[in-house]
Amino acid sequence: MSASTITLDKMLGIEYPILVAPMFLISNTKMIKAALANGVTAAFPALNYRTDAELRAAIADIKAATNKPFGVNLIVNKSNPKYKPQLKILAEVGVSYIITSLGSPRETIELCKPLGIKVFCDVVDLKYAKIVEGLGADAVIAVNNRAGGHAGNISPQNLIEELKANISIPIISAGGVAHGKDIKQAMNWGAAGVSVGTIFIACHEADISSEYKQAMVDYGEKDIVRSTKLSGSALTVINTPYVQQLGTKANFLEWILNNNKTLKKYAKMLIAWRGMKAVKKAAFSATYKTVWCAGPAIEHVNSIRLMSEIVNQLTKEYRGTE
Repeated sequence: MSASTITLDKMLGIEYPILVAPMFLISNTKMIKAALANGVTAAFPALNYRTDAELRAAIADIKAATNKPFGVNLIVNKSNPKYKPQLKILAEVGVSYIITSLGSPRETIELCKPLGIKVFCDVVDLKYAKIVEGLGADAVIAVNNRAGGHAGNISPQNLIEELKANISIPIISAGGVAHGKDIKQAMNWGAAGVSVGTIFIACHEADISSEYKQAMVDYGEKDIVRSTKLSGSALTVINTPYVQQLGTKANFLEWILNNNKTLKKYAKMLIAWRGMKAVKKAAFSATYKTVWCAGPAIEHVNSIRLMSEIVNQLTKEYRGTE
């Protein structure tokens, strides 16, 4: 079986080709362990842990509970001051795979591949997919325009088919998966598996506020908008009254800062820091400043459930399509 045809389940030795996506502020060890216990893999963002000690403890906690494969999402952008220390920790303690985002994965690949740690790279287009393939990535996470959080601009089908025709490493489709038939469809287009996030936000194990979870039930796809005001890049959020008041387009000063070659790096750091503070505050407490990340798959969230129930429904639906 060539690299381009191997599926995620075969690659990692799991039951289903499903990756529970790393979600900023949301993913935690309880969610990861529940996912691993039910035949899928899962990852969490390294930035969900404030200190190096907390990151090490989280990985140790998961490893103490299971030997199933899990991963960590690493922001490899130079503007992330925690990038290099976190990469060093992941290399030292060992995880099954690292998902790189928002920067060059070169250093991560060069350090981790000899250690047997796979590297999956977020991409939104063919140009970047070819770059990371050339650097030695084990797979790409193809972030399409149906993704939650930082979404791409290309439809799931078009992105998968374009990548499939032009690269030879596995493609994990990210965005728009809410049902087993969505997984089957992505794989028919040429994906090796899927990365799924939004439908897991309203789980009992998530440590976010009850208001955020209930919003996942109360709002639908029509309520999802893209905002460029919160992180320096387009971010999909629920169109709450506060988001409407804030506006979703970067103002003139923000646009200038983001597009000025000299100031761009520092502007992005400032905007991302300010925006993520707002997202963090809303995620964990009741506040009128409600900035809640979610993707269009919110349409299919109808109740707050255990992580295992959500995973089992998804895998049962997938089995039913085979």
